[in-house]
Amino acid sequence: MAREGAVASVAVFLAFKLAPYMATVTKRKGPATLLKRLGIDFRRPALLEQALIHRSYLNEAPDLELESNERMEFLGDAVLGLVISDRLYRDYPGLSEGQLSQIRALLVRWDTLAEAAERISLGDCLMLGRGEEMSGGRTRPSNLAGALEALIGAAFLDGGLTKARRLVLQLLGPELEQVAAGAVAVDSKSQLQQVVQARWHEIPKYRLISSVGPDHAKTFTVEVLVRSEVLGRGEGRNKKQAELAAARQALEALVVSG
Repeated sequence: MAREGAVASVAVFLAFKLAPYMATVTKRKGPATLLKRLGIDFRRPALLEQALIHRSYLNEAPDLELESNERMEFLGDAVLGLVISDRLYRDYPGLSEGQLSQIRALLVRWDTLAEAAERISLGDCLMLGRGEEMSGGRTRPSNLAGALEALIGAAFLDGGLTKARRLVLQLLGPELEQVAAGAVAVDSKSQLQQVVQARWHEIPKYRLISSVGPDHAKTFTVEVLVRSEVLGRGEGRNKKQAELAAARQALEALVVSG
């Protein structure tokens, strides 16, 4: 009851404490809007509310007895991995462990989750601090992916694995259909992203260094960076080929360095 009462006080806080800048930021949509989009319900609405609270919000509201969505994100990540692993294991008995692992990694990586979050406009419902709001936090992929995992964690706490499984399969339905259609392939960029996310919790960035030669036969040079450090460089007849070559070199360098 105490937690639900604290959650209820959020509206009061928004109305009075944040009034000076509310006119300049996106008006947040409530959890009811999200539930309607998903076509589901929560027996304990406070769980859903917590899944939408970014830590930046609590930094500006230390007096509220609330918890950010980070612990739920941790739980949701594990539930997501289990549900996707189970689905792939059952649907594709002919695939090896390595193939299943690669497909799972593609389905649960940050950009995939961020796209799924965008489909349900999850960013509209996040509770953000002023700085995070003003800097585009509602569309930041890491915020969206984290909130989606927290949402899955909240569903698990509210209705167990059955409810969480239904939600995961609904959220990632389009991606699972692509797998079934054979439209999912693992390339060097995807592999590098998996490695970088697992090791540094970041996404590689690609930078065009040069494009030389006549228009019909240009050679593009691209670097791939993580934390401002160049991991690889590649060349190609177009930017995509150059990025793939840079990713391959980065993967080789990471294997050598361990």
